[in-house]
Amino acid sequence: MIQIHSFVFSPFAENTYILFDETNEAVVIDPGCLMQSEKETLADFIEEKGLKVTALLQTHAHLDHVFGSAFVKRKYGVKMYMHKNELPVLASVESRCRLWGIKGYEPVEADVFIDEGNVIKFGNSALDIVFVPGHAPGHVAFINHPQRFVIGGDVLFRGSIGRTDFPLCDHDTLIRSIETKFMTLEDDYQVYAGHMDPTTIGRERRSNPFLN
Repeated sequence: MIQIHSFVFSPFAENTYILFDETNEAVVIDPGCLMQSEKETLADFIEEKGLKVTALLQTHAHLDHVFGSAFVKRKYGVKMYMHKNELPVLASVESRCRLWGIKGYEPVEADVFIDEGNVIKFGNSALDIVFVPGHAPGHVAFINHPQRFVIGGDVLFRGSIGRTDFPLCDHDTLIRSIETKFMTLEDDYQVYAGHMDPTTIGRERRSNPFLN
């Protein structure tokens, strides 16, 4: 059974996730740890739990989701998995950090390109990948159907949706992604988003103002 642990990192209050099961194999998703203290918090948890990190997964490559990616790759000797359409987004992170006066980002490169229909396996567990562009051109989400949860990045939030005022974003595409990939799930699926608290498909189906 997969356990999900989240951390809130950086001034952007980004949710970083680590998923692990009874084998102690784990994956890190969207490491937003920018400060050294945040990197230590993540590493301390992994050490205390005795986890073996097997992969670094990115829902997308906006700067707040990749602040700690180079650190995770280097420390745990793992590959970074990302959709190929995120390459221009990842390439722009360093310049955006300079523009906004953000210090501490270490550039990182993707190692493995993933797409809808691929499956990420760790321990006795698996995550199905769905392609959900709109907030970012290569945005993906990770779904576990046996436990009925989604690691959704910045697609669907509790009472909101991802921003589409960034370069390479598109509002209509985002809404279509939500309607065809998230809203086709049953109401009890839990959605762990890139920011804010978790929600459920049912809650957002009933009350999300962007979907009604």
